[in-house]
Amino acid sequence: MSGRRSRQSSEGTSRISDDQIIELMSKLQQLLPEIRTRRTSKASASKVLQETCNYIRSLHKEVDDLSDRLSQLLSTIDADSPEAAIIRSLLM
Repeated sequence: MSGRRSRQSSEGTSRISDDQIIELMSKLQQLLPEIRTRRTSKASASKVLQETCNYIRSLHKEVDDLSDRLSQLLSTIDADSPEAAIIRSLLM
């Protein structure tokens, strides 16, 4: 039996194959700035998943920070001003 066969659940439905997992891990690795900038071409699956979690956390923090900055900005300008209209158009 091949180690590359599709994994199957207890119900017998087909799931993702080992080759698909390898391909997805490679694609994920290419999306992560921390790993992409390193000179090594391969990172372990656990490292890729760790870095993915860290990257998602940093993106959440960045979104929260930008949301706070936007709220502060909106609280300092007149709702009917041209600046407020520009901000509203960007958010739509």
